[in-house]
Amino acid sequence: MAQRRGRYTVVLDNPPSIRAAATVGSKKESEGPLGGMFDIINKDSYFGQTSWEKAESQMQSIAVSKALEKAGLQNTDVDFIFAGDLLNQCIGSTYGLRELGIPYVGLFGACSTMAESLCVASTFIEGGVAQTAVACTSSHFCTAERQFRFPLEYGGQRTPTAQWTATASGAAVLQNGDVPPFVRAITVGTIEDLGVTDANNMGAAMAPAAAMTIKHFFEDTGKKPEEFDLIITGDLGKVGSSLLADLLRRDGIDLGDRQSDCGLLLYDMEKQDVHAGGSGCGCSASVLCGHLLPQMREGKLRNILFIATGALMSPTVVQQGESIASIAHLVCLSTQKSGGVF
Repeated sequence: MAQRRGRYTVVLDNPPSIRAAATVGSKKESEGPLGGMFDIINKDSYFGQTSWEKAESQMQSIAVSKALEKAGLQNTDVDFIFAGDLLNQCIGSTYGLRELGIPYVGLFGACSTMAESLCVASTFIEGGVAQTAVACTSSHFCTAERQFRFPLEYGGQRTPTAQWTATASGAAVLQNGDVPPFVRAITVGTIEDLGVTDANNMGAAMAPAAAMTIKHFFEDTGKKPEEFDLIITGDLGKVGSSLLADLLRRDGIDLGDRQSDCGLLLYDMEKQDVHAGGSGCGCSASVLCGHLLPQMREGKLRNILFIATGALMSPTVVQQGESIASIAHLVCLSTQKSGGVF
């Protein structure tokens, strides 16, 4: 059975395997340094649909279908699917997955949804409720701009602290099994709010949540940063990553060169106009599923901490002057099912 470590962390005694994963992206993502990691690229941002919202749903459907294909599974083999996105009522997931006939649990963690879905799927499998589960999420630049900022037709200028929402989706298939990597532990985040009200500076809003969750993990487990090959957040971008390092140093935690961020990896910060970096549920999901998990299977990475961050706000409360609450969930991944990091 799973064991609680401290208040925030759960160590899994029978850690589930991430059997397969898949990623879907569009034109801008294919032009970045990780463009080759995507299983499917559709350079038409509409994905053959009549609206951007339908395009996002299509992306998520494709990602799940591809992940199941890579795992050699059918829809009927999956006990539960855990999914969410940035749109109101998680319509990207709901409408994208409605034809699959898989028991569905909708989640909202904003850009932290990939880590949140992995946390929930892992505990369902560890607890014997499920044998096979899918964790997935998505984001789309155009749907996010329309909902959270301005319609593209408005032509508003983006501030230097703004990040580019990835048009991407990632899906992972989890099972009881012996194929690495494994979900060894999870740390569930707390809602943090340091009073940031600028919806164009999500990195600053989310950095405190990432710092708190990382701090909780190390306090709960007694582990040290040097025990991990990589400690990667998603998606703080350039501004948030710098703030995270400063916040952790105040608490005596130095991640050093192990620190990285999905929002700084997905795009070429010099050649692509993404300002402070990438963001969106699909950014961290695609970097994890398409870039990090393959490196773990190849033995290039053994133990990593994946901390996806999310801004838990709506356009309505931001327009009312409310500050931006944020959260970060942590997933500890290892190539070893037992021993090693735990």
